Amino acid sequence: MPTRKLRIASFTYSTRPRGGVIHSLSLAENLQVLGHEVHIFALSKEQQGFFRPTSVPHTLIPFENPGDHMLLDQRIQLYIQTYYEFMTDHLTESFDIYHVQDCVSANAVWRLRENGLIPSFIRTVHHIDDFTTPTLIQCQNDSVYRPDQRIVVSHYWQRRLHDEFGVDSQVIHNGVDLERFGPPSEEQRHAARAELGLQNQLVILNIGGIEPRKNTIRLVKAFEEVHKQLAAQEQAAVLLLAGGETLLDHTPYRVEFFDMLEHSTLQLNKDIVLLGTVADDRIPGLYHVADMLAFPSLKEGWGLVVLEALASGLPVLTSDLPVFREYLVTDTNALLVNPLSEAAIAAGIMCLSHDRTRCQRLAANGLQTAAKFSWRQTAIAHDELYQKSMLQR
Repeated sequence: MPTRKLRIASFTYSTRPRGGVIHSLSLAENLQVLGHEVHIFALSKEQQGFFRPTSVPHTLIPFENPGDHMLLDQRIQLYIQTYYEFMTDHLTESFDIYHVQDCVSANAVWRLRENGLIPSFIRTVHHIDDFTTPTLIQCQNDSVYRPDQRIVVSHYWQRRLHDEFGVDSQVIHNGVDLERFGPPSEEQRHAARAELGLQNQLVILNIGGIEPRKNTIRLVKAFEEVHKQLAAQEQAAVLLLAGGETLLDHTPYRVEFFDMLEHSTLQLNKDIVLLGTVADDRIPGLYHVADMLAFPSLKEGWGLVVLEALASGLPVLTSDLPVFREYLVTDTNALLVNPLSEAAIAAGIMCLSHDRTRCQRLAANGLQTAAKFSWRQTAIAHDELYQKSMLQR
């Protein structure tokens, strides 16, 4: 039976370069290629557009920054209410599928359903956060319990949702743009390093921002030990930290980070470079610059950055977490370490800095791994779920 052309509404909480937003854009674009009509709705502070161009029609929900005086719980409530009120006033056309990607949009959309404005909705749960405030806990719980169907990006999170929330979900993995991310030529690598003023340093890359979930403080402490060991061998090394856009307020963690950095032996802008949010068209160049990716996160849904690094031909050091063990095998296509151990992270980086044969093996196998995951395959799996959903109504 031929696939039915669908009208799909996709909802996300931001226009900035975070995993859920990247997922939303990549999925929507590939669903569009399959022949579906997709429209994205996104909360947009000060009417900022998406962090990169997209061919998918979209509506930006206007929202002014409330300022630093507002507590996080109040911000979340305001985000949800703004989203809900806008959609109530502006959802003038019907869609076959309503698909949300996050807690904020889910809490707005389930209210649309309860008010009879939409028939049902699907939510992708990328991971579960360890929230502590009442509003965020309720926001997350509602976003898990209230959808009519749930998608998760790994079997690990499928098990977690079943065991902790008692709900079922379908696994559809994330993808990677294999045309955009690939091993650099010598000319590309030289140009990318020259742009950042890098020469013969060992370049260690991390993308994710300064926040607890990304384990940034332990990474920097581990790098400080690596830097000392390599300096004793007359080898220069630099850690590049990129990323920073987030919905949550990580101010206390950032204060601790900069205090730690001030009392370390590392020199800012020499030994460690804080790139902040990097323009989307420069992201592939960061992988071209690097000698390895160090990504010791404490929690991930699937690991978009890891897939991009593998596709770029980089040896990858990442956390020994169940989600990564679904597609990574330590010392085969990545090096998996205990993310709670600074010594383990440092030892892993030192291993990759010295063992060229191992790095070549990890990079070659990593390319084969990345080739198994494309956004087109992700879109096809979503199409199959959508079609079944339509038949079940």
